[in-house]
Amino acid sequence: MLQAEAYFDLDALGRYLPLFEGVGAVWEALDRLKNFIKEIIRPNLPTDFLQGVPLAKSLVLYEGKAYCLEDGFDLRLGERPEVLREGRVLHEATLVMAGAVLWGEIELGPGVVVEPGALIKGPSIIGARAEIRQGAYVRGNCIIGEDCVVGHTTEIKHSIMLSGAKAGHFAYIGDSILGLGVNLGAGTKLANLKMRPGTVRILWQGKSYDTGRCKLGAILGDGVQTGCNSVTNPGVLLGPSSLIFPGLAVPSGIYPAKSFLRP
Repeated sequence: MLQAEAYFDLDALGRYLPLFEGVGAVWEALDRLKNFIKEIIRPNLPTDFLQGVPLAKSLVLYEGKAYCLEDGFDLRLGERPEVLREGRVLHEATLVMAGAVLWGEIELGPGVVVEPGALIKGPSIIGARAEIRQGAYVRGNCIIGEDCVVGHTTEIKHSIMLSGAKAGHFAYIGDSILGLGVNLGAGTKLANLKMRPGTVRILWQGKSYDTGRCKLGAILGDGVQTGCNSVTNPGVLLGPSSLIFPGLAVPSGIYPAKSFLRP
């Protein structure tokens, strides 16, 4: 239960697979994260839009070029904003709406939507069709995979969200890894810092493992779901298809696949 393959379908990780290959314990992927992002990131935003102030105009990235929304595009607002040209929806167009704040090296995949009031610091990679919603705070050294959601008043730092992971409302994700299709209920907090000084240690089968990390949040396997207002203490490793009931504080430790954690 220490290896990455116990938590994630490695065959589905695509370009992010090298981050997990050869690690002795799954949390070691976080030790590699900063350098890994530097190696693979392909920044694709004009420097004029990376000034750390709210954008005055909406930005469209389409077919490898950057445009202002007014340059022949239209915006259709709905549950998810859509970019149109000559009445046709451009599903591969990336939209950064006026009022968003950006700085540093940032890669945005096709079909990404960044809503007004979101703040993204680089280096960060945001995969295709991801949503960075109003009030979201991406603090840097983050990989946010395809079809992910970083929602309203959700903060994420030095973390990985694999494809389809969602944190839609009022969440904190610190020094953590969310597997494929993970869903965090509103108000979920993945705490990453102990109240007492020292590195995070994890007990497994009667042995205490020192992670060597002063900050370590949660490792949530593929398909994990957390209930509203649940909290994981630093150093929680939760196997795939597990559930955390609402309002629960989960102690540090390793929990096997299909665990049902309830008060």
